[in-house]
Amino acid sequence: MSTTTPEASIPLDETPLAGVTTIVDKKAPVLLSSLALLLLAIVAIWPQSGDTTFRLAVPSDFAQLPTVTVPSTPTAWVVVVVCALCAAWSVALYSRHRGTPLWLVVVYSVAWVFGFLTWAAAGGTIPVVGLLSGSLALAVPLVFGALGGVLGERSGVVNIAIEGQLLAGAFAAAMIGSVVGSTWAGLIAASVAGVLVALILGLFAIAYFVDQVIVGVVLNVLVVGLTNFMFTQVLVPNADTLNSPPRFHAVAIPVLGDIPLIGPIFFRQTPIVYLLYVAVALVTWSLYRTKWGLRVRAVGEHPMAADTVGIKVNRTRWRTILIAGAVAGMGGAFYTLVSVPQFNREMTGGAGFIALAAVIFGKWDPIRATLAALLFGFATNLQGVLSVIGSPVPSQFMLMLPYVVTIFAVAGLVGKSRAPAADGIPYRKG
Repeated sequence: MSTTTPEASIPLDETPLAGVTTIVDKKAPVLLSSLALLLLAIVAIWPQSGDTTFRLAVPSDFAQLPTVTVPSTPTAWVVVVVCALCAAWSVALYSRHRGTPLWLVVVYSVAWVFGFLTWAAAGGTIPVVGLLSGSLALAVPLVFGALGGVLGERSGVVNIAIEGQLLAGAFAAAMIGSVVGSTWAGLIAASVAGVLVALILGLFAIAYFVDQVIVGVVLNVLVVGLTNFMFTQVLVPNADTLNSPPRFHAVAIPVLGDIPLIGPIFFRQTPIVYLLYVAVALVTWSLYRTKWGLRVRAVGEHPMAADTVGIKVNRTRWRTILIAGAVAGMGGAFYTLVSVPQFNREMTGGAGFIALAAVIFGKWDPIRATLAALLFGFATNLQGVLSVIGSPVPSQFMLMLPYVVTIFAVAGLVGKSRAPAADGIPYRKG
């Protein structure tokens, strides 16, 4: 017969503690309020006339979703009210020492984007499928780079060299793909190029205990200089044979590709995108569901404790950083095997640093880092779509839109983010 009382059965972590105040980050309520005021100012100062049409289907869908047409200005004002209410709710939660729930941020973000698009595309048509599918495609190198960054930093190695790995991967994919005449050979070459860059990073950072940030920056400069030299001296004079790689073409998955709205976005993509799905799932599963992943996280958090239980710290870091380089290198192949069928100087355009921001925004988690990269891809594609439909948004703002979105996301929505405890700290045994 049990004598346990109801009070005794309450878990300790659920027992309220008198006099204890929970510290809540105020970034979310401040950012939500600021963006609501920004949308209010946009709609009030620059009102637009006409209707905005959202096209939800493409002609090849087996079931055609109807287009949605809304009056631009009234709809934008309704969204302003919704955003204001969400911001007020966030402020109220903060005043009660409670954090802003993720679902509220998601609802707010969707409403704000819808309101902005309604205003910006007044009198025009937004191809929703093209906007979202293009966003996914543009995010491919960022996601691969972010996954490489997550793997490296989870093991305790700061991978600033993602930019160099992407650029090296793009160069190798273009040259080997041109020589062999195979996209898959180019993809493998890109992965190998990323491994080579990671090998140099591991040599100095792990073996010789050099500051990892400095090594990463130097590697980026090295790869830029090397690829520029090879482009000028080798690729340009032999463009037909060494810089004309084949391209991956979109491959529709039967049945899935015909699903309205979802199918054209996710299942009518190039093989690299499908490979990306596998990479995200595999990295996530490996980090959190395997013995190897447990060891990686252990050496990134407390290498000395991991060493005492028999885990080879530096060996684990070596293996992880090489895998990270292979993953990031595959992202570089997107530029020359999908986007542009040739290599150009510095064609990655700083994507490696955006991938690093995605790692921080995602709090060193592969799924969250993927979502952060998709956010940047969406902002980049939105820039192009609004430019095509003749939006009144100034072109200068359109050019900086992806970076502004990234800055706001990292600075305002991340909240407290803690890197692995041993991230960037070389391990010396003994």
